[in-house]
Amino acid sequence: MAKKATVYACVECGNQATKWLGRCPECNAWNSYAQEEHAPAGGEGASIALGDIDSEDVPRISTRIPALDRVLGGGLVIGAVTLVGGEPGIGKSTLLLQAAHELAALGPVLYVSGEESPRQIALRARRLATTSDQLRLFAQTSIERIIAETERLRPVAVIVDSIQTVHTASNDSMPGSVGQVRDSAGMLMTAAKRLSIPIFLIGHITKEGTIAGPKSLEHIVDTVLYFEGQKFQNFRVVRAFKNRFGPVNEVALFDMHDDGLAEVPNPSAALIAQRSAAPGSSIVAAVEGTRPILLELQALVSRTNFPAPRRMAVGIDANRVALLLAVLEERHGGSYLASDVYVNLAGGLQVDEPALDLGIVAALLSARQGTAIAHDDLVFGEVGLLGEIRGVSQADLRAREGAALGFHRVIVPQSNAAEIHTDIEVVGVRRIEDFVAALFPGCRAGSTAG
Repeated sequence: MAKKATVYACVECGNQATKWLGRCPECNAWNSYAQEEHAPAGGEGASIALGDIDSEDVPRISTRIPALDRVLGGGLVIGAVTLVGGEPGIGKSTLLLQAAHELAALGPVLYVSGEESPRQIALRARRLATTSDQLRLFAQTSIERIIAETERLRPVAVIVDSIQTVHTASNDSMPGSVGQVRDSAGMLMTAAKRLSIPIFLIGHITKEGTIAGPKSLEHIVDTVLYFEGQKFQNFRVVRAFKNRFGPVNEVALFDMHDDGLAEVPNPSAALIAQRSAAPGSSIVAAVEGTRPILLELQALVSRTNFPAPRRMAVGIDANRVALLLAVLEERHGGSYLASDVYVNLAGGLQVDEPALDLGIVAALLSARQGTAIAHDDLVFGEVGLLGEIRGVSQADLRAREGAALGFHRVIVPQSNAAEIHTDIEVVGVRRIEDFVAALFPGCRAGSTAG
């Protein structure tokens, strides 16, 4: 049975093409192509052989913001719905307004606002220099009217700010309720697929840490992006937590300025630019998505007079820190029961990766002994409960990032040592004792100096 080629047709003039086109060559209409739906040979609703389905690459639209394109997996997929979540004021609307301005070079972009008036958005747009004539504002909260305007305008993309404020007449509950958010997102998803138009949904984080309340919203959409960072710091991290068209955990680092968000071209250099040479600081190589990032881990071990010492971690899992403290006490000697322990991932990021274990251990030992780690030492690796150092993925990629930023030695799990071909000194370790000896030559097991 011959494979059927996917057919796209212009909704304005009917011109057909075998691939999606941004502009119709016949009537010059922008983003007017929609995929033609053909009933299968067996009749409506019949199954179809998997081999008969066209598996060509899905066309993408570039947002012309390279960092955002990378997090999306290479750009916007036609008909995809992307949910952008984060705390209020973190920069979601700012980034999407900048993206809308760039997308407007391809045709009209519909920005739907249910929270702010057009005048308020215009004030922000002037500050961000995003006042394209192709950027169309639509102050509306009715899903039915939003979809009708989308069908009329046929924009390059639609941005809905925010999903909590819109509602559908098919549901009697209040806007922002679980039912309204779920039904509204479902109708927008259907419209996006039918019209072949990508849609962005902005969702605020609740105090429980979920987007817009119901977790089911994240299952409806194609891509979920989270904004991370602290509002009193300039760095903002956009992370992909779900992506049907690209890798998950991909990250982009932005710097917030008065005139908007600017991509940080070298995140590693920016994050360790203010590193400390004092005891308690270590540099670890993590991998977020497809790119390596160097991070500074800081630890403070201080004596306490209270019967229950404090254990606090910022940017990393506090339970992981407690586990590593137990391993250190059992496998290296010494006791932390009379000390408060604080561990911080500098820069305001949130990272959860086993490769950070050696960095945490290094920072804790350095803080406890009062001995600074060599300025050109880089570490990464997982620590097991038995004190063994376990291998991690993409060791050579991590080491290359360190070598590019001037690090001369990397301490890694022995199982990863042979994988590293970068011009950098490689020290492989099998157990905690080996790691301590490599990090602090001459240090005795269980030493509590300092």
